[in-house]
Amino acid sequence: MKGARITAIGTYVPARRLTNHDLEQMVDTNDEWIVQRTGIRERRISGSDEHTSDLCTAAVQDLMQRYGKSVEDVDMILVATSTPDFTFPSVASVVQHRLGIPLTSGAIDLSAACAGFVYALHTAHALVSSGLHHKVLVIGADALSKITDYTDRSTCILFGDGAGAVLVESGSGQDDFLGFHLGSDGSGAQHVYRTGLADKVNGVELAGTGKLVQNGREVFKWAVRTVPQGVQQVLENAGADLAEVDWFIPHSANLRMIEPICERLRYPFEQALYSLEYFGNTSAASIPLALDLGIREGKVRSGQRVLLYGFGAGLAHAGQLVRLSLDPQVAAPTAL
Repeated sequence: MKGARITAIGTYVPARRLTNHDLEQMVDTNDEWIVQRTGIRERRISGSDEHTSDLCTAAVQDLMQRYGKSVEDVDMILVATSTPDFTFPSVASVVQHRLGIPLTSGAIDLSAACAGFVYALHTAHALVSSGLHHKVLVIGADALSKITDYTDRSTCILFGDGAGAVLVESGSGQDDFLGFHLGSDGSGAQHVYRTGLADKVNGVELAGTGKLVQNGREVFKWAVRTVPQGVQQVLENAGADLAEVDWFIPHSANLRMIEPICERLRYPFEQALYSLEYFGNTSAASIPLALDLGIREGKVRSGQRVLLYGFGAGLAHAGQLVRLSLDPQVAAPTAL
């Protein structure tokens, strides 16, 4: 088995801000209510002609600029998203063309909703550590505003758009992917969905609006119960202790969900990183956005151990403990 490491990261969010005060003009809500119940103050919204592939491309360009990286030798592209530009072709194929990545590179999209980025990262590690691939581009991106019902105050306050990208490369040294855990409970599939060809799941009739539908109470109960157990399994598989984890980065669904997860783990909340305050729930983009915010703020540094945990529709979840050994940045990141 070969060593694999994350060598670079890049992120992008659209320019338009949708604040809580803006939402007060759209639905029966207010800033205080939203902040108290979610921790979210604003979110970014993509333009009418700006789609997931555009967010992905911009995130990779940020990565290239900051780390002086080329994508000319990328041999696999993995895009985790629930909001592809099209049913097909894949976002990954569109990104391959736009960035001039070789025609010999593989390109696929992965669908695991808010757990998608960690699933894609796990897949990239498998491809690189096996020796089948040497440089994998992993992107988590979603344009959730395009499938959000802005008449439903229980969901429209949550979601925003964004993208995060990392490079996973082979190396001669140690493997920086220390342990993982994956899981899914399809019996709860009806709690978060967007309708497609089928009109029912688990015998439950679905609302055929084409917009995102979520039973927040059920998802909350499942996540607060499942994520702490999953984190412990990651640590057991890694032969590590929670005290060795420098930063915990759960999916940025809701601050009131992250707090009880940390409490159950007895992990310091101040060592949990999230991206929801100014970007909302960005699904597959939320974890790379939170990681990059930590890097930009000088909190997260090479050599530290970071535990990533995604969870969401499916109900799917995935955790990964990694040791960061990013290449040095050659240019300062542009402001988000």
